[in-house]
Amino acid sequence: MDSPKRSDAVQNRERILTVALAELIRSAEVPLSTIAKKAGVGQGTFYRHFPTREALVMEVYRYEMSQVAGFAEHLLETRAPDQALREWMSRLAEYAMTKAGLANAIREVSFMRDCQGKSGYAPVIAAAQLLLDANQKAGTIRAGVTTDDFFLATAGIWQIDFNDEWQPRLTWLIDFVMAGLRADAPVRVSALR
Repeated sequence: MDSPKRSDAVQNRERILTVALAELIRSAEVPLSTIAKKAGVGQGTFYRHFPTREALVMEVYRYEMSQVAGFAEHLLETRAPDQALREWMSRLAEYAMTKAGLANAIREVSFMRDCQGKSGYAPVIAAAQLLLDANQKAGTIRAGVTTDDFFLATAGIWQIDFNDEWQPRLTWLIDFVMAGLRADAPVRVSALR
């Protein structure tokens, strides 16, 4: 039987992940020793948690995905379902900016392991489903919207140039998607379904 991790080990791991996220956004080539030093841990502690660059980058990726997914539950506890969905889309866009910064680092290690498939996105897909279900139950969005529909409808978010003045464009896209999802929006029959 495994013993629970000591609280200082958990704190060290969290600090490493936080620093790694900030540093990897700046440069995919940041030395691991720099991350360890900025996190305030020794090399031995660092490598016990993350024996390779691949392990660190993939854990940062998983950590960020779980943070975005967990935010959906928090929003549903504190907001109306449609407001929760809207705020979550905005958070997902913020994640896209972070992921764009991590893209080079992820590319460098992804050839070693298939982490880019849908299974890596499972927490985010489940969070979207949770939000869609809550909205359908509340009658705020049309029935039958799937997570595939949702992610196709929000695909424009990933096309935004986050180096420009992106916030007004993002707000407009989220308004556009929410208008299309609303339960009272006109429905067009399509041969695609």
